[in-house]
Amino acid sequence: MLIYDGDCGFCTATARWAERRLRDDYQVVPSQQVNLDALGLTDDDVTRSAWWVGPDGTRWGEHRAIAGALGAMSSPWPAIGRLLTLGPINPLAGWIYRLVAGNRYRIRWPGTTKCDR
Repeated sequence: MLIYDGDCGFCTATARWAERRLRDDYQVVPSQQVNLDALGLTDDDVTRSAWWVGPDGTRWGEHRAIAGALGAMSSPWPAIGRLLTLGPINPLAGWIYRLVAGNRYRIRWPGTTKCDR
């Protein structure tokens, strides 16, 4: 399951892109429509990051959430997802994720609304 901020146009557009590429047995759900307690997540968790919840219940936030979603897609996306978590790329991917997430309210994605956060 990919959990994203449904109040954010950029996040919603990105989640829809992922949803079109994920197999039907994966869900893409706005954080506002999920029982966070049942997943062990908090409002603060989903405010700062997208989340990937694996079939075994393992949770990953930030760039690892993106890597998890990419890993559940058809080729070539799993290879790209693995790259995000490799040695020297891992901290850089995390920094870029936090940079984008922290400025997402400034991003105007074509056909979307601006993020309120």
